[in-house]
Amino acid sequence: MQSTATDESPATGTASEVVAHPATKPKSHHRDISGGTARAAVFGVSDGLLTNVSLILGVAGANPAPGVVRLAGLAGLVAGAFSMAAGEYVSMTAQSELLERELSVEREEIRRHPRSERQELVALYQRRGLRRDLAEEVAEVMMRDTDIALEVHSREELGINPEETGNPIAAAGSSFGSFALGALIPLVPWFFASGRAAALVSVALGALAALGIGTALAQFTGRSRLRTALRQLGIAVVVAAVTYGVGTAVGVRTA
Repeated sequence: MQSTATDESPATGTASEVVAHPATKPKSHHRDISGGTARAAVFGVSDGLLTNVSLILGVAGANPAPGVVRLAGLAGLVAGAFSMAAGEYVSMTAQSELLERELSVEREEIRRHPRSERQELVALYQRRGLRRDLAEEVAEVMMRDTDIALEVHSREELGINPEETGNPIAAAGSSFGSFALGALIPLVPWFFASGRAAALVSVALGALAALGIGTALAQFTGRSRLRTALRQLGIAVVVAAVTYGVGTAVGVRTA
């Protein structure tokens, strides 16, 4: 029975047919989730909303003056946004530095031991089904250019894309802005109202925002929109109820 070209090409083609040049990259249909920016934005909004809706309702539960609730909400927004941004920057910087170190080690290995690195590629391509002569030809092509060799080795051995080691500044900025946005939502009513009315509007806005965040997360992860939205709403309700109950139990009243 005659095999198709797709079945035969990996084992019988030439090196140029088997290996696509790394510089020519096909358009990916996957989302970029390794750089940190998208992750920081999604979780930043969620953290900002949960943190401030619980803080605001916890303080409001003690029935203080409206100005106290506004001050607590603003303090939570600013402190949380800076904390999130700083944490994201430190985390992404450490990750980027670790990846850069691994790339540096691999680059030095390629420079000092090109033969052993070439043999590693030969063994790798053989495990993937290539004949030894073709695997050696492919490895030889890859090792001719240091940059290409580094990219291939880092992808195959370390699972690292040398061009995507993360952007700490972008991740920190995204985290700051998204946390501030999420934290602002339940705070807005307290600039225009006070007491029970402001608290009820904060609850309503927080619930709608939680549903929206859950829907956005479902779009991002491919999970059920309804289930993810309800899960996000449930978490927000539990957190807000606990802190409101604590505030009510303390019952501090201001003149």
